[in-house]
Amino acid sequence: MSLLKYEDIKKMSKKDLENKLKELKMEITRANVAANKATSKTKEIKKAISRILTFTQAESLGEKR
Repeated sequence: MSLLKYEDIKKMSKKDLENKLKELKMEITRANVAANKATSKTKEIKKAISRILTFTQAESLGEKR
């Protein structure tokens, strides 16, 4: 189960990506407080955050995938 797929990220606007990134960062903070260890949920959230950051970095460099 993927929290956020790359195809979904490509369809989002820049403002939506920023909002989703903030939302995911808050969610990972809450998940880490609730569980004192890394769970599969935190791993999925980290992957989603990295997908968004990778997409925005590639977009800023002018690379379209």
